[in-house]
Amino acid sequence: MPTYLRYLTKAQRVAEQSDGAFDVTVGPVVRLWRLARRTQRLPDASKLEKARALVGYRNVRIDPNRHTVQLLKPGMQLDLGGIAKGYSADEALVTLKKQGIASALVAAGGDIAVSGPPPGREGWDITIAPIEEGEPTPHLRLNDAAVSTSGDAEQYVEIDGIRYSHIVDPRTGIGLTGRSEVTVVAKHGIDADSLTKVAAVLGPEKGLPIIEAAGGSGRVLRIAEKGKGVALSKSFPPTHNGTAP
Repeated sequence: MPTYLRYLTKAQRVAEQSDGAFDVTVGPVVRLWRLARRTQRLPDASKLEKARALVGYRNVRIDPNRHTVQLLKPGMQLDLGGIAKGYSADEALVTLKKQGIASALVAAGGDIAVSGPPPGREGWDITIAPIEEGEPTPHLRLNDAAVSTSGDAEQYVEIDGIRYSHIVDPRTGIGLTGRSEVTVVAKHGIDADSLTKVAAVLGPEKGLPIIEAAGGSGRVLRIAEKGKGVALSKSFPPTHNGTAP
């Protein structure tokens, strides 16, 4: 199966599992929010309504036999930013393994995929980025796995006193407003990358069960008026402080 069909098929599967909380057809809405970050103004209401009408994973038809993808509404646009980096990290590891490199780490922004551990070590020591400066930085020790972290620590816009994340809820067309950071550990980067958006949009109560059902594990850190709270999957790997020798 061609590369584009493989990750689009995975994207559609995650969309179905999350009932549209993850949806790569969100492109028209994302374009408006990118403009909002540049202009410091909310998207025009009428343009946002028209863009929302073009969002819907059910309007994507994939034919694996003919190797085609059809968008059923004129004006639809795909945005693969929520899944492509994880997929790219996976493919880089595959290429390295073909060259005989069995121990490697591939970093693609907030997405990391690793193969066998470094020589003499139990695994790769990976830091979870803090949601705010000065916060503790827990570390994971992983091998033959992938990890992705998504949040609004760096990409956001503040308009009229409200902070909007770059992560957009495909169902509403609005950038997320609750401060949160989601980390997902999975076997493959394509899963870890896409599933972070599911938990960011749905929250830990609904998001973590979907992550677990997909074979991953998650950590959701949220900031509210009452303080910070962390929710973990039962299978989320233990964290530690600092790098092991």
